[in-house]
Amino acid sequence: MPSQILVLNAGSSSIKFAVFSTGQPLTRTVLGMVSGIGSKAAFSAHDDRGPLSGTLPPGPLDHEGALAWLFAWLETGNHARRLLGAGHRVVHGGEYHDAPIVVDDSSLVGLEALAPLAPLHQPHNLAAIKALRKLRPDLPQVACFDTAFHRTQAAVAQSFALPQAITEQGLRRYGFHGLSYEYIASAMPAALGVLAEGRVIVAHLGNGASLCAMHNRRSVATTMGFSTLDGLVMGTRCGALDPGVLFYLMHERKMSSAAVEDMLYRQSGLLGVSGISNDMRTLLDSTEPRAAEAIAQFVYRAALETGALSAALEGFDALVFTGGIGEHAVAIRAQICEKLGWMGIRLDPSANARNALKISAAESRVAVCVIPTDEEAVIAAHTRRLLDTPA
Repeated sequence: MPSQILVLNAGSSSIKFAVFSTGQPLTRTVLGMVSGIGSKAAFSAHDDRGPLSGTLPPGPLDHEGALAWLFAWLETGNHARRLLGAGHRVVHGGEYHDAPIVVDDSSLVGLEALAPLAPLHQPHNLAAIKALRKLRPDLPQVACFDTAFHRTQAAVAQSFALPQAITEQGLRRYGFHGLSYEYIASAMPAALGVLAEGRVIVAHLGNGASLCAMHNRRSVATTMGFSTLDGLVMGTRCGALDPGVLFYLMHERKMSSAAVEDMLYRQSGLLGVSGISNDMRTLLDSTEPRAAEAIAQFVYRAALETGALSAALEGFDALVFTGGIGEHAVAIRAQICEKLGWMGIRLDPSANARNALKISAAESRVAVCVIPTDEEAVIAAHTRRLLDTPA
């Protein structure tokens, strides 16, 4: 009987989880989430037969309490009786991790030191690892990094024009969303054929958003840099910003560094511009002028950065949309591609409306596809490989 792998993606107030059977191929058997951690917790899950039920204990739960309940639920429901290990999405691997690792005491200390580089994600990713080490100290855990995919970039693409002494302290463009890009790279041959090995720009558009330029399915350049703030307009994050704005806010407006950080990470982006919501679906349904302004900024930055990445590739052969917005927002894909029409991109409106795999028109000089991402599958595959699971 195959063993199972538990995949965890822990955020500030939620733990998304999946269980995979380690047969050939890896098979997802359960998918779910505990949300509302720290306040009013809620649970949802399903398998291939439909929704699964579970009753959370009363009162607020922290990460450790949520994981303890989740493990009990998995075991009593016979969903994960033979766990081989747990794989985690960890946003930042720093300059030393270009591949997933089995977590030990030393590596955990190193990953905690990277928390200031990804304050919205890293502390919560690691909270789940630490909680699980208390609950199941015998269970191996694997950390899979969102930064690792981009370590194939040339030095010039990873560096800033800063004094060398600063650069040597680890200040560089790391890039993120690597687990998503890794999955898309694996799926591109089936979707794009021979174009997959050519010059491809992948747009991971969601509450967090970035672009990645690939050649031979390897990262050449990406829009996120030292932190997850850089690049595109996002749900609550500003994207690329003139550093002079920071000096102005702190010196002239007397904002503290903590207040500036909170504004840039949590109050900007679609939410900040619109004053309505960070959810693209809400903005697309709104008739408020500021909602339209937020959408326009999102589309403008996506098209602008696509042009920049095309320069890094010296042209491109295909554009792939993924992520929550990229996979489902028909209007956003259409608006971005319209702005890129000068590059020869033409959409098939009917295919785009159906969220079809290929949405470009026959006469388009650039192939345009929609490929749903699957970060959990990537994490499960890495976890099985590192723990040497027999098929």
